[in-house]
Amino acid sequence: MEIEEDEERRRQRKLEEALEVKSLRRIISAYLNYPEAAEEDVRRYEKSFKKLPPAHKALLPHYPSKFKNLRRCISLNSYFIFTMLQAFEPPLDMSQDVDGCKDPHLENFEHGHCHSEERNASSCQSVSTSGRMCCSNHAQACSQEKSNIMSNPTTELQEVKSEQQHEPIFGSGAGEVENKNEIAECCSNDVADSNGNAFSSPHDWLDPSLQLNVPLVDVDKVRCIIRNIVRDWAAEGEKERNQCYKPILEELDALFPNRSKESPPACLVPGAGLGRLALEISCLGFISQGNEFSYYMMICSSFILNHTETTGQWTIYPWIHSNCNSLSDNDQLRPVLIPDIHPASAGITEGFSMCGGDFVEVYNDSSQIGVWDAVVTCFFIDTAHNIIEYIEIISRILKEGGVWINFGPLLYHFADMYGQEDDMSIELSLEDVKKIAFHYGFKLEKEQTIETTYTTNPRSMMQNHYHAAFWTMRKKRTTTT
Repeated sequence: MEIEEDEERRRQRKLEEALEVKSLRRIISAYLNYPEAAEEDVRRYEKSFKKLPPAHKALLPHYPSKFKNLRRCISLNSYFIFTMLQAFEPPLDMSQDVDGCKDPHLENFEHGHCHSEERNASSCQSVSTSGRMCCSNHAQACSQEKSNIMSNPTTELQEVKSEQQHEPIFGSGAGEVENKNEIAECCSNDVADSNGNAFSSPHDWLDPSLQLNVPLVDVDKVRCIIRNIVRDWAAEGEKERNQCYKPILEELDALFPNRSKESPPACLVPGAGLGRLALEISCLGFISQGNEFSYYMMICSSFILNHTETTGQWTIYPWIHSNCNSLSDNDQLRPVLIPDIHPASAGITEGFSMCGGDFVEVYNDSSQIGVWDAVVTCFFIDTAHNIIEYIEIISRILKEGGVWINFGPLLYHFADMYGQEDDMSIELSLEDVKKIAFHYGFKLEKEQTIETTYTTNPRSMMQNHYHAAFWTMRKKRTTTT
């Protein structure tokens, strides 16, 4: 009987790992398909332009030049993406056969983390990561705890070194993405930076034969990541960071005034995204751990945190994918330099880490009970299938007297999931959320509403604003008689 149970566990583990690999391949394929999908957009723009009557075309003589510039911007974004992928070391064996791995509910393994201008963008999905992959800061090696899925150790990411990385990746220098073969070529063969310095891409998992055909909605998630980079790692995102992150940082600073270097307080940041808030908390003098579920986010945050050599090292063009609500072509085509700081030189506290995995699966563990002095949730609690479970776990992992600082709306990510009968989405009002928190031993110390945006183009004619809930709750101490 015991042998049968062991065999069943091995079979289940193999299935889960195959699902994991399939999901990760899908995400990598979405990144690799970015230039082709973006080029298709430009071709659509050109097709519409060509349908204009000659007299109308004459009023827009600059449009052919705009299309050329759009292609150059796509090329530069692609260069950043491909270099980022070259630095990524998958925690799984990506060569394994997953063709026979079919799960009608694969989408349930992925959830969103991107509030956008259009909607909550639950299309910005993520891979299911039941393991606990902890990637440290630039100065430390990556390590991984044992898990039932991520059984392969995560190695320290290979750095891709280049003095200037602002030119198109394609050898022709034209900056245009022509077809899938060109994409495959620059991912599987040697590529060069703008100085002609070649570096190779030895990763078998980038082989075109392992790539999946992904729907365009997956590439939309890549565009979502590009906007998130601006929010977290560009000077242009400072206003939005000040709206969201600054109140949190000021509250932490006030609540923990006597932080000791020998024994700093520990703060967890679930839904850490691209890692900026977790890094800023570390720079305040906290042991800070960011937790992120999305491999879209994790691949990018690891690259920025571990492989940045200078400020402004990369140039991206985040606003080129929409012609709507633009004040001018120059606004749409404007470059954004990233990152605005050098993470390794920011003054982080020893112990800063990013932990990959589903919040519930990673932290609903006896080893996490009463570990954290503070939990910070920013645009996170509405990513839950069951927000009550989130609150219960936050209460459990906090020390007595620990604080929960929350910032964000209640734009529930799974509210519009139709046709999946075994799925769930508990969508509570703010009043009910607070009642649940009180039930799990929290008392409200501070509450206010703060207006903010999320990954919004600051020069767009359309600006969606949230009236976000900002609160500090403290976990009550157990009374002793």
